[in-house]
Amino acid sequence: MHPMLNTAVKAARRAGSIINRASDNLDALTVRHKSLNDLVSEVDRAAEEAIIDVIRGAYPEHAMLAEESGESGASDHLWIIDPLDGTTNFLHGFPVYCVSIAMTYKGVLTHGVIFDPVRNDLFTASRGAGAFLNDRRMRVSRREKLIDGLIGTGFPFREQAHTDAYVAMMKEFMHKTAGIRRPGAAALDLANVAAGRLDGFWEIGLQPWDMAAGALMILEAGGLVGDLEGNDGFLRKGQICAANPRLFPQMLAVIGAHLPASLRG
Repeated sequence: MHPMLNTAVKAARRAGSIINRASDNLDALTVRHKSLNDLVSEVDRAAEEAIIDVIRGAYPEHAMLAEESGESGASDHLWIIDPLDGTTNFLHGFPVYCVSIAMTYKGVLTHGVIFDPVRNDLFTASRGAGAFLNDRRMRVSRREKLIDGLIGTGFPFREQAHTDAYVAMMKEFMHKTAGIRRPGAAALDLANVAAGRLDGFWEIGLQPWDMAAGALMILEAGGLVGDLEGNDGFLRKGQICAANPRLFPQMLAVIGAHLPASLRG
């Protein structure tokens, strides 16, 4: 395992321990709204601090982009951190959430870790070295027809302006797939695409820390990732479509039929 990936694993597990301890006493947590439908607790902050402490201890010169504390430092190496993806699930005791850590070098996704503290599932990837779930190689699914696919998504709770377009996409996917799932933690959904548990995923209104680690895993597991038109720049645009190579263009066709001008280009 690459030393930087090993550091990310150590950081993710430390954050996971904080999250697991807090899950035993959810009623004691202080929660506030960052924005509409966007919650944060002291667990998010404590987990993020733990991650940053581990990374800074190993690489003090590296830059950070973290959900709660924002961007800090200037370096070709940038760590992209979501200390608790699925905060709303966590605060309700719904056991679908994770820690997500990615590293880019000169803007290129290089390492990624997603840790599911509920199931103790550790997803890892390094560019050119493959993607793994608990040390077992991951590959995207082999399904060839969209009608046979299980597709993940997430409701655009931050960008309500695109709700009508999203609902139209979802309605068509409901008729053209084996089913749609909305667990509520985009990073974990993307990891499950890499593991072949989901055949594809799309969402609008995400942040880089929601997508970075999972996107690298999908690419290393043989899948395709792009924005809602299939192009690069999904981290910047906050929108993503991911699937195995056969289903990727089929998903884009459904999405494209309902994609408003404001989400193109």
